[in-house]
Amino acid sequence: MERSDWSGMQPAETIGKLPDFHFPPYITLAHMFNAPKGWKIRDREMTQFVLQYVVDGYCRYPVGDVPYETRKGDLLFHPPHERHSILPADDQPYICISIVFHFGASAFPYDDLFQNRHLLGNFAGHPVESLLSQLVTHYRQPGLFHQIQCQSLLMRILAETAQWGSAHNEHTNTESQNMPKLVLIKNHLSEHYDREIRIEDLENVSGLTKNYILALFRKHVGMSPMQYLTRIRIGKAKELAIQSNLSIGEIALKVGYSDVHTFGRMYKKKTGQSLTQFCSNLIYS
Repeated sequence: MERSDWSGMQPAETIGKLPDFHFPPYITLAHMFNAPKGWKIRDREMTQFVLQYVVDGYCRYPVGDVPYETRKGDLLFHPPHERHSILPADDQPYICISIVFHFGASAFPYDDLFQNRHLLGNFAGHPVESLLSQLVTHYRQPGLFHQIQCQSLLMRILAETAQWGSAHNEHTNTESQNMPKLVLIKNHLSEHYDREIRIEDLENVSGLTKNYILALFRKHVGMSPMQYLTRIRIGKAKELAIQSNLSIGEIALKVGYSDVHTFGRMYKKKTGQSLTQFCSNLIYS
């Protein structure tokens, strides 16, 4: 049986077959998948836990009786034996990362962790996105070291997404008169990511001081404005790598880097892999 078929087995059946997995969590599938035109899955029930992350594109992903529409950055979770479908649009791409796993005979308290949520949040450019990509990269490599890395990354992903959900709910319940100004700054960064941006530019856009801008970003975005800009640039670089035939140097210029080596070092430092490795992880069948 091929390794990719283990995700459809009963959890207990996989444990003896998984090389180098000696303790939970047991990961039976971790790959990036580029759905071919017309590809769909209807009314499937898995016997294991599933994380489904949208790298690019759009997909309807009903879980049970709840109809979810997922877009780039959305991360879905569902437990075993929960009926679901994966329905990409005919006129849009759908590239996803799928992680299928179980804990053997040990109980996993997913209700306490995620509070019955299926859509865990949007993590486009967030560190969770990098963790997912790193997990896929390690899963493709044989040996105990890579498998332990996979397990460690999975547990970090589960913890990060649970923490993000709690913090996000607190933020959405808190109104702030400066939120429109934060939106102005974020829009400015999103629209001008391909050029040099200084903190003084953000002061002029918002009318806020440098220190207040930094504090506002830390509280509501979880990072500095420049880190947010880097996140945008990484996302745009991935889009260009997937959707165009541009070289790495041309992509670097498009996202605001005049030096391809500086761009390459930044990208690998932030994502754990090169842009070339990211592209090589795509599966087209």
